[in-house]
Order: sequence, then C-alpha cells, then structure tokens
Amino acid sequence: MPVFRRPHLKVDQPRSAFAEGNARWTNKDLDPVPRHDRKWGVTSFVAYWVSDAFNAATWQFASGIIAIGLSWRESIGIVALAFFIVSIVIALNGATGVIHHAPFPVLARASWGFWGSYIAIISRAILAIFWFAIQTMNGANTVRVMLGAIWPSFLRLKNTIPEDQGIETNTMVSFVIFWILQLPFLYMHPNNLRWLFMVKSVVVPIAWIAILIWAFVATDGGGHLFDQKATIQGSAYSWAFLSSLTSVIGNYATLSVNQADFSRYSRVSVKWQLVYVPFLPIVFTFISFIGIAASSAGQVRYGTLDWDPMALIANWPSRACRFFAAFSFALAALGVNISANSLSAANDLTALFPQYVNIRRGQLLCAVIAWALVPWKILASAGSFLNFMSAYAVFLGPIAAIMVFDFWLIHKRKYNTLALYQPHSIYRYTGGVNWRAVTAFLIGVAPNMPGFIHSINPNIEVGVGARPYYFGWLLGFTSTSIVYVGLSMVFVPRETMIERAVLPDEVYDGHAIDEGLSVHESGSGDEEEARAQEKGGWKGRLQKIL
Repeated sequence: MPVFRRPHLKVDQPRSAFAEGNARWTNKDLDPVPRHDRKWGVTSFVAYWVSDAFNAATWQFASGIIAIGLSWRESIGIVALAFFIVSIVIALNGATGVIHHAPFPVLARASWGFWGSYIAIISRAILAIFWFAIQTMNGANTVRVMLGAIWPSFLRLKNTIPEDQGIETNTMVSFVIFWILQLPFLYMHPNNLRWLFMVKSVVVPIAWIAILIWAFVATDGGGHLFDQKATIQGSAYSWAFLSSLTSVIGNYATLSVNQADFSRYSRVSVKWQLVYVPFLPIVFTFISFIGIAASSAGQVRYGTLDWDPMALIANWPSRACRFFAAFSFALAALGVNISANSLSAANDLTALFPQYVNIRRGQLLCAVIAWALVPWKILASAGSFLNFMSAYAVFLGPIAAIMVFDFWLIHKRKYNTLALYQPHSIYRYTGGVNWRAVTAFLIGVAPNMPGFIHSINPNIEVGVGARPYYFGWLLGFTSTSIVYVGLSMVFVPRETMIERAVLPDEVYDGHAIDEGLSVHESGSGDEEEARAQEKGGWKGRLQKIL
C-alpha cells in the first residue's frame, strides 16, 4: 500500500549558532547572511534604487503639489528636499544592515525588545501587503493598455461583472495576467532579483527619457504648465509647502525603516550607503520633472491635463508607441512591487512565523492575500482608505527615528548580533519590551492623531489640531528622537551596553564569547571597520567613511 505522508508545513532550518534551540525566533532566511551569499555590489544597489524610483507614483509626485496651488518649480524643489531628508535616514538604517547582515525585523529587537519589535514589524507588514495589492492593480492598468494596443477590441470587451464591484471584465483579465506574471519573481531569492532591477534600470529610463523628448518636441518647449505660478501665499503657502513635503517623504518612509532587508546582502563597505544622499534626490527629482513635462505636453496636444500616465498614453495614435510605453510602466510596477512591498512583507511575515514562513513563502502569501483585499474596490470607492494608507507615514517616522538613534547614538554601533536571536539575552529588556521605545513612539505619534483622523474622515472636525499632521513625519521623527534619546540617557539600559560589537562573521567562525565582552580580534573587513570607528569616535568614523 502506498504511504501517505502529511505535508511538511515547517520550513527547513539548518543548524547554526543563531538557530540552535531557537526556532521560535529565527530560520535560515532570518539568520545573518553568510559571506558566500553577499552578492549585492555597488552596481546592484544603484540599479535597485533606479528601479525603485522609476514608477508611476514618482511620475505623479508633482501633480498633487501643483493641484494645491504651488508652481512646478516649487514642486520640484519639494521633491528634492524630501528625498534629501529621507535619504539620510535610509542610508543610516541601511548601514546597520550592511554591518550586521540581518533584516529589519531582527535589528528592531535591539531597540524595541523581542516582543516590542512586533509593534514595528506588524505596522510595516500591514502597510506592505495593502500596497502590494494596490500596486498590482496599477500594474493591471498597464496590461490593459498593452493588450488594447495589440487588440483594440479588448478595450470594448463586454463587461459581465456587476457595476458595484468596481472593476470591468477587461481590467479583471489584466489583473489576473499581471498577478500571474509576478509569481516567478516572487519565487526568486533576493540575490537573483538584483538582475531584474538591473534590467529595469536600463529599459525604463530609456523609455521615459524618450517620453520626455517627445514632450518637448511635440510642443516646442513643454506646454503651458511651465508658465504656471503659485496661486497661494502667506500662511497658506507655508502650510501647503509642509504638507507637500510630508506627503512626498511619506511615500518612501517605509524604506527608511526597513532598508536593511536589502542592504544585508551587501558585499561592499558600509560607506557606499552614503551614495544615497546625493543620488536619491537627483533621480527622483528628474523623474518628477518628466511627469510634469509629459502631462503639460498632453494638455497642449489633447486638451486635457492627465497626470495619470496611462490616461496620457491612451491618447497616442501609434499602437506600437502605446504598447512599449505601457510595457515600461508595467516593468516599473513589477520592480517596485517586489522591492518595496512583497519582499518587505515577506521579511515581516517570516519574523512573525519563522517556523512556517520563509521569504519565498512570505512573498507568495502576500500575493494570495492581495486577492482578499479586493484592491479594485479600494481604488474605485475608498478614497478615505487611500488617505489612510498615505497618512500611515506618521507611524513610520517614529519607528525609523528609534532605530537610527538607538544604533548610532545610544549604543554607539555596538550591537551583539548573536544576542539578537536569543530572546533571554541582553535585548530582553523588561518582559521582552523596551518601554523607552514604546513611550517615545506613543509621544511621537500623539500630536498627529487629530489630523490623521481628519484625513481619513473629513466630517470629523479637529480645528487647529490638524496642523501638526501637515508635517507629521518630521514632527514624529524629531519628537520621538528627543524623547527616546532622553529616556535612554536618564534610564540607561546598562544590560545592553557592551564593550564592542559582536558581528555575524565572528559568530559563524565560532569566535564570539560572553555576549561581546571578549571576542576574537581577527575578522572580516566589516569587523575591522566597526572596531576602527569605535576607537576613533565620531572623528574616526568620519575619516573612515571619507
């Protein structure tokens, strides 16, 4: 008789110093990345960020800013300033991943405690899964334009779906196609995904620069939008500026929290994370300028100002141009959905259920849950929900602040990597929760709550209580930083203070002893760099970076 075996639901966990007797808190994908799996170099990270920048949301950054009364010049300046600010946080949190080669959910344990880290992890997981669903719907719109360019009759396909469902038959077909096209990439290891980002970083910029050239050639200068002046002034101008700045930062506040999910695969020095500070503002500002020029040209040529690139492309008479332009946006949606959403959600789900979920299962689970969220209804009828998703940045600013200042200021770059995987280690704090982080988080979020509630339901009047929300990310980041640093200096978590960092290569080599108080002095380049910077203080760190 054949023997039927129960499916093996638990993920494989090879024996390691990090996982020994500790399956509740780690698995192979959560363990620090070993030397032979660190394959991301400078080119990979540049391609990753170029890939992430070229997406429809970046194209449309300027639209909301111009719509509230600012000029195109001011919108470009706001985008540049926003990404200059957030790039610093991205670089600092990304550097932690380069040094310890651990993902965001694990690194969060050092500042939040093992159980306290769930506040940050669950917040990020919810956001990532919802945005994955919404970005998949955006990708479906690009597929619809592509299929319509090949078979124009597809756009006239008879609709058999009830109107109250918020989606038509041709769009549902496009959604299924784009969802299926994502599956092979969700199954890939992050080391292999860097090739997708490299391809996208070549194909999409070429296509979008071609669109920019079309915009200027077709209109002899780009259109009337470039003549537009700011229509507000005084205090209204100031609040509009702050609100727009917060909105742009909010779009990438998530990656400022979990950049370590990608930087952990780095095989280059931590100093390369500093490249983000000049690089991100330049790239994102340039793409926003393309959106302004193309939309302005569309207004001149077709009589309507379409900030949605798919609506603009649909006006083009050439079917080949429509197809290839839509293909570039489909590739853009695919890349950003994996880099910013599915991989982030997978790391978070892996941390929550490490015995049953790894990165591959986490990405596939994220894709399945996307169906349950019916994103077509979200986009069709729930404007308040989209406001909520955008407003969610008020929670991520405080989370990013706690992680930045805990690593760089409170612990002075001295984390014990092995202890991050041991729930009864120095990072246990009080019952697994660092009360300083939780207190600072609540204080950082509190001033923004009236405005946050009003943004979701405008019928709830909060008066001047909405003003702090206009610069919610900046306010949350700053206030949380002050409170967290103050509490940590007054109530010093002495049990977490070690003489020097214990890095993963030392653990893999079997050299780590006594939670970092005595460690073998030889090690990798990352280890030597950490030691040199610790000995030299801030001057030594700066000299090492330069």
